[in-house]
Amino acid sequence: MVKIVGIGGSLRSSSLSLQALKIVAERVEAIGAEVEILDLGTLKLPFCNGGNEYPEYPDVDKMQQIVKQADGLILVTPEYHGSVSGLMKNALDLMSFEHLDGKVAGFISVLGGQSNANALNHLRLILRWVHAWVIPEQIAIGQARNAFSNDGKILDEKLSERFDKFAQSLVENTRKIRGYS
Repeated sequence: MVKIVGIGGSLRSSSLSLQALKIVAERVEAIGAEVEILDLGTLKLPFCNGGNEYPEYPDVDKMQQIVKQADGLILVTPEYHGSVSGLMKNALDLMSFEHLDGKVAGFISVLGGQSNANALNHLRLILRWVHAWVIPEQIAIGQARNAFSNDGKILDEKLSERFDKFAQSLVENTRKIRGYS
């Protein structure tokens, strides 16, 4: 079975990024993949200093091993100042080719303002650099505070359809690239 790790890159307690991640994870599971969610806000991670080991931070090894064992990734980040959150970038910096090479990845960004692809493009560059395979589908949720109902459902039908297509693409491409029949 395809194993996907979803990584949420927000520290906010009522994170819309994490809400989006949970929604897409449910859709990926409905297609038949296993999903594990890593909420970076719950992990104790140091700032990356370029080192290979962080023995005083066991969550670094935990994160690295979970990602290493996965076939694919869903990265969901708020967009801050036109890019990925510092939390997401730091987590990616704490990993290397050993953990990310050959993974299939899909991206979602959550914005308070107008939708754009800045954070998504930055994630695309980062993951390509470590030899991950990035699916063509991506989602930028602009005006995110208006995108979800109080019970966590997507309000816009077209956005909901994009979540379905994203999930389908991630699972299908992961099966192809990682050699599942």
